[in-house]
Amino acid sequence: MLSVAEASERILAEIKTLDPEAVPLRQALGRVLAEDVAATVTMPPWSNSSMDGYAVRSADITPVMSGEPVRLRVVATIAAGEFAPRPIKRGEAMRIMTGAPIPGGADSVIRKEDTDGGSEKVEIRDARDVWKNIRGAGEDYQRGDLLAKRGSPIRPALLGVLASSGIANVQVFGRPRVAIISSGNELVDIDDFAQVIAARRIVSTNSYTLEALTRVAGGIPEDLGITGDTKASLRKKLDAAAGSDLIITSAGVSVGDLDYARDVFAALGGKQKFWKVKMRPGAPLAFGLLNGVPWLGLSGNPVSAMVSFELFVRPALRKMQGHAGLFRRTVTVTLEEDVKIAAKLTHFLRASVTRQEDGTLTARLTGHQSSGALTSMAKANALLIVPETNPKVAKGAQLNALMLDHSLEETSAFSL
Repeated sequence: MLSVAEASERILAEIKTLDPEAVPLRQALGRVLAEDVAATVTMPPWSNSSMDGYAVRSADITPVMSGEPVRLRVVATIAAGEFAPRPIKRGEAMRIMTGAPIPGGADSVIRKEDTDGGSEKVEIRDARDVWKNIRGAGEDYQRGDLLAKRGSPIRPALLGVLASSGIANVQVFGRPRVAIISSGNELVDIDDFAQVIAARRIVSTNSYTLEALTRVAGGIPEDLGITGDTKASLRKKLDAAAGSDLIITSAGVSVGDLDYARDVFAALGGKQKFWKVKMRPGAPLAFGLLNGVPWLGLSGNPVSAMVSFELFVRPALRKMQGHAGLFRRTVTVTLEEDVKIAAKLTHFLRASVTRQEDGTLTARLTGHQSSGALTSMAKANALLIVPETNPKVAKGAQLNALMLDHSLEETSAFSL
């Protein structure tokens, strides 16, 4: 059995970043740039006003600094998208709107609130804005500047930057196509829920959770449906997975009489790299390559499958998409209750992590830790990591927790 770290290292060693593809900028959010991007223009292309007010020459308003108002002739109005008809002269002002180009000769924009708002003549009453409120040409970037490096995730702000430079299409790393296969004679899709009501079958929740986790991780899931516990049906599903970038199966990788996943995988020419990890839940974990396509065989237990996805599948999907950051961060938490583990395995327990008023993070288990208790996973925002060397951890002790979402960064109250 491998440690969690060893298993992760072996998986990622076999994962390759997908080939780049060109996509329209509007479809690039969340993707990763596959090339450096340089500015095609200078932005802003001209000096412009950051205020609604009056463009003036600082030399004309020096008396205002001594408390003496100055009256200037208003010779033009410049709206955003328009240009001044001529340079400004001595004793003149031009009304100007936010974003409008600064007229030649002007070096200050006096905000409207510091004037009488005149349209033919304007009285300047305060000189606090002398030499201010002008955004210089090229203040944001110059033509040829590097806007983003290869490997940069495209977030909303970068999307706007690229748009401002007229970049309509970008080269990004591909999104992995993920084939998902769920195994078990006892499973049905939600369309056959009548069998669940009759207490004859259960819903294949892995079909839903693994698809959702794949989407959140940036992959393109293809649910190949449920296979029965026969070699023939599993082989048919694996054949259908040809052409995908990653294959995920759930169930069939343990030691039961009907656990055929590894046998069928080998019969199809698959090369198994390892089996079993020293962890709970999710110890039955198989990894290998089927005709060059990575395969991860997860436990069929709902929580085990989700935990294994977070630890091993998600980083693999991120590497395929060109991300530099592959793993979720851990945080140090203080236990609100005693915690015990029964086996010498690294445990990942479902927990709720809360930030207290003093800034410390505390953790409490979300309920039953059975690998089939999916409700406790639904309540969790973290996985509490209990090392195999610590079978009993007392209330008040500290452990690491792997955060599953951004809930610690969000609050119901607005605060600065």
